[in-house]
Amino acid sequence: VAITGLASVACQPTRDTNLNATLTTNRNSTVEPVDTASIEAELNKMERDWAAAGKAKDVDTVRRILADDIVLTYPDGTTGTKADELQLVETGAITSDSWDMLDTKVTVLDADAAFITGRAVIRNGKLKDPKSQQTIDISGEYRFFDLYAKRNGRWQAVASHVTRIQAPSPAKPQK
Repeated sequence: VAITGLASVACQPTRDTNLNATLTTNRNSTVEPVDTASIEAELNKMERDWAAAGKAKDVDTVRRILADDIVLTYPDGTTGTKADELQLVETGAITSDSWDMLDTKVTVLDADAAFITGRAVIRNGKLKDPKSQQTIDISGEYRFFDLYAKRNGRWQAVASHVTRIQAPSPAKPQK
């Protein structure tokens, strides 16, 4: 009887007194409005600046965009750090006639996290491998995914992944 009585009490619907509809489901704080258009514009600009910084050897721009603890995954599967990326820019190890960003899409997760995806098209691109000192042709099309976090009031890239597109489809006309 005690087990039956306990089971019937345990099955009774109860009201969750901890539930507060004004709080998000993942943290104990109020839902804050997110200006997605502003975040999209800022991250698109940062991506263009990052791409242009390599050509201009603009180390300061790259230093500002990349978080100190960024994890970079390159098209050949190797990984890199902020220091690795800064060295590539500073030494001019990467050169190209053009580095175009296409089909970018920003997805805002919340006020402090967002990611951007898209395609990069590199024309007459060269990479002087810092280890082997060989020059590698990096011309072609790539898919990228960059994760950004807002830290101390400013956006920074915290992860980046790039994959070479082996058989790119023709570019869509821009509207």
